[in-house]
Amino acid sequence: MKITFLGATRTVTGSNYLVEAAGKKFLVDCGMWQGKSDLEEENFQEFEFDPKEIDFVLLTHAHIDHSGRIPKLYKEGYRNKIYAQKATCDLCAIMLPDSGHIQEQESEWKNRKRIRKGEEPREPLYTAEEAVRCLEVFEPVKYDEIIEITPQIHARFNDAGHMLGSSIIEVWVEENGRQLKTVFSGDLGNSDIPLLSEPTMIEDADYLVMESTYGSRLHMRNDQKAELFLDIVSETLDNGGTVVIPSFAVGRTQEILFEIDKLKNTRQDEEFERKYRTLMKAPVYVDSPLAISATEVFKENMELFDEETQNEISKGDNPLEFPGLKFTMTADESKALNEDPTPSIIISASGMCDVGRIKHHLKHNLWNPKSTILFVGYQAPGTLGYNIVNGAKTVKIFGEEIAVNARVEYIEGYSGHADQEGLMNFIYSFIQKPKHIFLVHGEEESQEVLKEKIETEAKLPVTIANFGETYELSEEKEIELTKTIERKIPVTMKTEIIARLEKVKEEMKDLESAVREDMDNKELRDEDIFRINEKIKDLEKQILNVIEG
Repeated sequence: MKITFLGATRTVTGSNYLVEAAGKKFLVDCGMWQGKSDLEEENFQEFEFDPKEIDFVLLTHAHIDHSGRIPKLYKEGYRNKIYAQKATCDLCAIMLPDSGHIQEQESEWKNRKRIRKGEEPREPLYTAEEAVRCLEVFEPVKYDEIIEITPQIHARFNDAGHMLGSSIIEVWVEENGRQLKTVFSGDLGNSDIPLLSEPTMIEDADYLVMESTYGSRLHMRNDQKAELFLDIVSETLDNGGTVVIPSFAVGRTQEILFEIDKLKNTRQDEEFERKYRTLMKAPVYVDSPLAISATEVFKENMELFDEETQNEISKGDNPLEFPGLKFTMTADESKALNEDPTPSIIISASGMCDVGRIKHHLKHNLWNPKSTILFVGYQAPGTLGYNIVNGAKTVKIFGEEIAVNARVEYIEGYSGHADQEGLMNFIYSFIQKPKHIFLVHGEEESQEVLKEKIETEAKLPVTIANFGETYELSEEKEIELTKTIERKIPVTMKTEIIARLEKVKEEMKDLESAVREDMDNKELRDEDIFRINEKIKDLEKQILNVIEG
């Protein structure tokens, strides 16, 4: 059995793994690259395999960084089955055509720029219509059932607790009279995500391919984030401002609606009651057609909610509905929100602020010191959301320079990803531990920290996968790196800084060795020693300037 890592390697987007086993070739995920423009350009590159030769696809969940190149796969000739949990199929039915619509819009805008430069126009990655057509090959499956894909390959989808329909996929392969089991974690959920059950604990595996998004960090606990959310929102509304929440249309939006509905049960003191009344009096707008459609999918799949939520639903309390909640479908309704001075809460996609209606709301609120921009999800380097969270004083939106005067907050506890503790608990839950772990879907710093922790505390060997590496897995011997595709994937600025820092550390060691060697030279003249000393003083000054700056 061989695995080739073709995405989400030392970054968090573009999940795509090619598996060759028992005479078949299949993919686990086929996600879109997202972030900086040079990374997004990777979406237009040819696949490192022939789509017509792929026998089937296993899809962990519907988020675009895991599913977004499936229409491209279909467009280039793939016609076999895509196995996914039923709710994932439902969500892809709205998310992939929406992605196609965005591709068309961006292509039109970028082609105008190309034509002005005298360059040839380029067709979109895929259209909304092409995305709709690819849905015909989706095959819905249930959680916890072992399905036979071929007589030699079986799979089971387990609840990953990351979003509705998200899955940890167990894959059993029989080759040469032996059985090998590999587990693909997909994105593992935070253990206290509203609405959803906790990630399923898996009993055994020979190999584990695991995400590492928050491999170096711990999240805020659930009770703290609900209170912090109320404090931030009520203070902003009291000041006459608007709370703008850039939110991923699927998952985070529904979780925030749930939190708003449930806040009334958390405390009963007078100050809390006052803040809660402030919140309940304000209109809450969900301004994203995709989020509205996704909320309907959530309502249709309530059997996947956790036990507590299902009990509330049985009593007649729908956590996705409450007084003051309004949905805005049309562009005109969306524009009207920015012309209304009434203090309100606007939840709008996209979560990283790169596309969609959120950019209009930021343009109208970022400059206003009364307003708050409240981030509740991961912000990839290179995105507008990342720049705002990390202290940009001005940002460019629709070609206009906008001052960042609004209050900017980030409640990390709303992340849909397990933190370091959750990732370690997932590993500890295996009764029969995996022989080897591959880390994917994480920035380099997070992966290095998690790798060291796993190796030190769980005593398991770990490999941080690089793009294009193929590993041969077997039951009786160690993993073997058999080939590497020579193609450089653009790194994020953060990754580049870490790499440069490591290089500087190595160069400092070389400098120390060279200077000590010079100092041991008995023929060294006084003027040479003075010159070396001055250069080191100059270097020391530059390092201090960087630290102080």
